[in-house]
Amino acid sequence: MRSVADSPVTRDGKALVLAHDHGLEHGPKQFAGVEERLDPTEVFEMATHDAVTALAVGKGLTETYYPSYDDQVNLLAKLNGGSDLWMGEPYSPHNWSVEYAEELGADAVGYTIYPGVNKEPEMFEDFRPVQEEARERDIPIAMWSYPRGQAIKEHRSRDVIAYAARIAHELGADFAKVKYPRSQEAMAHAVDSAAATKVLLSGGSKTSDRDFLELVESCMEAGVEGLAVGRNVWQRENPYEILDMLEAVVFEGASADDVL
Repeated sequence: MRSVADSPVTRDGKALVLAHDHGLEHGPKQFAGVEERLDPTEVFEMATHDAVTALAVGKGLTETYYPSYDDQVNLLAKLNGGSDLWMGEPYSPHNWSVEYAEELGADAVGYTIYPGVNKEPEMFEDFRPVQEEARERDIPIAMWSYPRGQAIKEHRSRDVIAYAARIAHELGADFAKVKYPRSQEAMAHAVDSAAATKVLLSGGSKTSDRDFLELVESCMEAGVEGLAVGRNVWQRENPYEILDMLEAVVFEGASADDVL
């Protein structure tokens, strides 16, 4: 099996995944102020930036746009997802197969799990054939591990995020995408809890350049392998400027002060 460090979705063992599954997950409201990016071509162009090691998108965007970018962009195929219109507890249904993703050129696959929800057992079972088929095809697997559910009082607590990272490892993911647990020490604990699974910071909602870059710097120091970021790039007026700065922080060890 190919080492994750040798994966095409990493560079020198680090990753900067540009995520663009928000049209399905959150709807057109996410594009307020940047309506031109309702055309996914805008974001596919951003993914050609040297800082971006992979673009995470779903089936429809892959089928329609990726053929024009397969020589310039590494594809992380997001295999499940749901909409904000669903009013029940979070559940992310399986939308396409590892086999089909590979046919379309996927370099890695991604899958969301919501530990703690009523349908956790079904989601774990849904993930099993995805993980096993990806292993058979030597395709790296990234898990969006996002604890939810009525029993979890604090979704970003130190222990909950560490548990989320550990679940990704226990279920066989190569990467665990987790939310920031509000301190560098807590993030370092999540990295330790993930063991051999590499932790990626979830970029979250758009913040100021300084706040975001300082967060990324802190998490890199805590031992994460990089980040998977969407809105903090493509919602910006100048996304290429923030990608330049992220490249320095993630891959070159620069500080936020160095690049601002």
